Amino acid sequence: MIRILFFLGLVFALGLGFAWLADRPGELVVTVSGLQIQASLMVAAVALVAIVAAVMILWWLVKAIWNSPYTVSRYFRVRRRDRGYQALSTGMIAAGAGDGTLARKMNKEAGKLIRSETEPLIQLLDAQALLLEGDHKAARDKFEAMLDDPEMRLLGLRGLYLEAERLGDRNAARHYAGRAAESAPHLAWAANATIEDRVAAGDWDAALRLVDSQKAAGQLDRDAANRRRAVLLTAKAEALFEKDAANARSAALEANKLQPGFAPAAIVAARSVFRQNDVRKGAKILETAWRALAHPDVGDLYVHARAGDAVGDRLNRARKLKSIRQNNAESALLVARAAIDAGDTKLARAEAESAVRMDPREGAFLLLADIEEAESGDEGRIRQYLARAVRAPRDPAWVADGVVSDKWAPVSPVTGRLDAFEWRAPVERAGALIEQGDLDLPKALPPSRPEPEEAGPNTPVDLELEPATASAAPAAAPPAAPPSAPTPAFDPANANAPDEAVPVDVEPHLPDDPGVDPDDVKDREGRRFRLF
Repeated sequence: MIRILFFLGLVFALGLGFAWLADRPGELVVTVSGLQIQASLMVAAVALVAIVAAVMILWWLVKAIWNSPYTVSRYFRVRRRDRGYQALSTGMIAAGAGDGTLARKMNKEAGKLIRSETEPLIQLLDAQALLLEGDHKAARDKFEAMLDDPEMRLLGLRGLYLEAERLGDRNAARHYAGRAAESAPHLAWAANATIEDRVAAGDWDAALRLVDSQKAAGQLDRDAANRRRAVLLTAKAEALFEKDAANARSAALEANKLQPGFAPAAIVAARSVFRQNDVRKGAKILETAWRALAHPDVGDLYVHARAGDAVGDRLNRARKLKSIRQNNAESALLVARAAIDAGDTKLARAEAESAVRMDPREGAFLLLADIEEAESGDEGRIRQYLARAVRAPRDPAWVADGVVSDKWAPVSPVTGRLDAFEWRAPVERAGALIEQGDLDLPKALPPSRPEPEEAGPNTPVDLELEPATASAAPAAAPPAAPPSAPTPAFDPANANAPDEAVPVDVEPHLPDDPGVDPDDVKDREGRRFRLF
């Protein structure tokens, strides 16, 4: 636009000049070697402009002829380069689509048309083609050669990192990620891998600095950064709890401030505060965490906040914590356990049955078995509860990458991923479906502990302890004899009656078995059973 305006202004100025000369008559006389040339001013001006234009045109022609070899060569060079980049683009698309043959063909064509030593994309396409062809050793050599070029160093480190991950060499992968993070802290993959490396080495402060760098670079939003900091600070507090109480307390309180509902942070923060006899502050921390998530460890620490409390005081504390989250199965189980310790089996039974109505899971039935043992010692009812516990859904636990743990950890023991553990019920196994040859996926997963056939009076019941991480195929059930008196199922609607919570005919259903000791078939800590 500016050029157009400039051209119009120049034409307008020339027009004004010629008009001015036309309005002023006069003559121009030039004498050269006795030759006198006489012309009007207008003719002289037009001749001057024509001469200047002719000189410019002549100069352009001479210059064009002089530069014609370079112009022709540049034309063909540009055309060759365009063809090379078109082949390179096609090769990159083919590599992304997994077409190794076309990628290799386009890589060779691009290498002929473009100087490969000056074009990093050709080397990248060559490495990708090698990976698609399965020649990983040559690809690693190509990535290692890229480390000598400052422009391609990060690309080479990324390729070597992915190859190390593929081979399962976690140390080598973290080494390459660390080198990349030193020169480019903004790379998310390098920063995350380096954080995992620092966590594995127990260098919590370095991992925290990397999280702060990610937040400053905009890789993490505020909530994600706070979550990571809380996880790292909680792990740091647990590691320093016995060695450095002051730093452990500071890290735990900061983690709890960042994530008040994070149960592991609340637990370690409350323990640090309780160690300084500040029961009120620790209780507030646990109450806040309980509002967010009714975690059994939070409740147990809250109930046993004072070591010298009587069992009645602990029961009152359990009731107070239950008032924070009403109609919650974990709250009812907490009161039930405290009531058992206080000797109030009636209250314990009522709360446990209430928990069964809200969430009929394994731990609730095991607690009913404990209550039955403490109250009446009826082995028939105890075994009935244990059988229901085996078939009930499993209790929530810390789960990460298929690993079930009773204790929280900052990273996954399988992949080393930070903040991998989740508090949830473990995924049920479908081994029985596979053994039966039914590989079609059902619309809804059936329970992993199917309801066994009703046992007859002569059918022995064998209970065996099973670790939380053990997996075993269920044995074939023996043929069931017709029972003389069928056993009625547990009715949650009648669970409020403390004296007859589970009506069962003991003698016809399960005869006395002197070879089975109820104390040998119950594990109150792990609470994992299998019924054969």
